[in-house]
Amino acid sequence: MELFVAYEFLLRWIHFLSGITWIGLLYYFNFVQAPFMGKAEAVTKTDITTKMAPNSLWWFRWSAMFTVIAGILIIVNRISMGGMGIMATSWGVSISIGGILGLIMWFNVWFIIWPNQKVIIATTTSAAAAGKAPEGLGSRPRVAFLASRTNTMLSIPMLFFMAAASHGPWGLF
Repeated sequence: MELFVAYEFLLRWIHFLSGITWIGLLYYFNFVQAPFMGKAEAVTKTDITTKMAPNSLWWFRWSAMFTVIAGILIIVNRISMGGMGIMATSWGVSISIGGILGLIMWFNVWFIIWPNQKVIIATTTSAAAAGKAPEGLGSRPRVAFLASRTNTMLSIPMLFFMAAASHGPWGLF
């Protein structure tokens, strides 16, 4: 029992720290970088896209991955301690709703935002090397933007249900 508690404590810290990194970057991209890029000059946009975005997006997608993996392992740990019935408790229902929202957000990061951003970065980098403006991006910037905005909106109920699982009026279980 003590091993399960220590293991979950470690998983909770991983989940917590990687989640803060993920959501913090999500909010940065949507509330700081996107408005700035709308006003920035072309050379500044190119610098941000080619020099800052690759590193920022690396942290963004891997913090999403570690958040989801740690969250799944916490749920598996809880089920191994309390059986599947734990998912019918207020904790299980709340964590399931938050987890589903988190999985949708993770999917958006890895399969919509990142593939589009990868092309945007590569196209902008090669255009900058040739001294040209990036061309042929089509709808990629808009698709990545909308998926990111969707994640921003989903983060609000996701955070509510994740916090409600342990901090709601019903207690831990």
